[in-house]
Amino acid sequence: MVGFFVVLRGSAFVAHAVPQGAFAGAAAASLLGLNTILGLGVFSVLGALLIGRLERRGRHDVAVALALVLMLALGGLLLSWNTEYEPEIFSLLFGEVLGINNGQVLPSLVLAVVCCTGVVALFRPLLLVSAVPDVAEADGLPVRRYGSAFLILVALTTSLTLPVVGALLIFSLMVGPPAFARAVTAEPVRALALSAVVALVTVWLSIAGAYHWNWPVGFFVGTLSAAWYAVGRLAASRWMPWHGRTSRAPALAS
Repeated sequence: MVGFFVVLRGSAFVAHAVPQGAFAGAAAASLLGLNTILGLGVFSVLGALLIGRLERRGRHDVAVALALVLMLALGGLLLSWNTEYEPEIFSLLFGEVLGINNGQVLPSLVLAVVCCTGVVALFRPLLLVSAVPDVAEADGLPVRRYGSAFLILVALTTSLTLPVVGALLIFSLMVGPPAFARAVTAEPVRALALSAVVALVTVWLSIAGAYHWNWPVGFFVGTLSAAWYAVGRLAASRWMPWHGRTSRAPALAS
């Protein structure tokens, strides 16, 4: 659901940078003996707020890059202080779908409810701000405030999904299925629902493929996400030639 807005806003780099920054939070939580998801959540939100702050003073891509390298540097420092953290690095980088412990289930459920509720509550204004920011600003909507809300939603989604699909694959799951949905339909609500369904199917197929072939789940998540995008672009170019010429504003109006 959050990935739909990531694609709509062209913020794939943000979806890649925030998880990398959250990785430092996992290292900090492990160092202090706290729940990993707590560390992920705190550092994800801090990283998102840092990106939002830097965006106001410079270019978007530069702000994201600066936040990314800063958080990675901090994560490297924290990892160097904790010699017991190494066994968890692989699972947090590449995910461990079947390795989630009981202590992570309830926090994950709470984060999922918060993210879904946030998307539903902010859907219409966030859609307008994301698709046509100039019109939204002219209508008096606080564009920057909604931009910050979007970044926080990305941060919370990162905290929810990083232990499952890993820091290196979150952005593929948050970009591939939503990009497919945006390619095959211009209706926002339908694209949002289709994005969630395709992402869920992707995870199910990845688990089945990993079980059958004994390959990493992350391989299937990344490959299927890229395949969905390719299929969506092919479908849009062949059977919906109008789609590529339609701006986001008419899609919003529909």
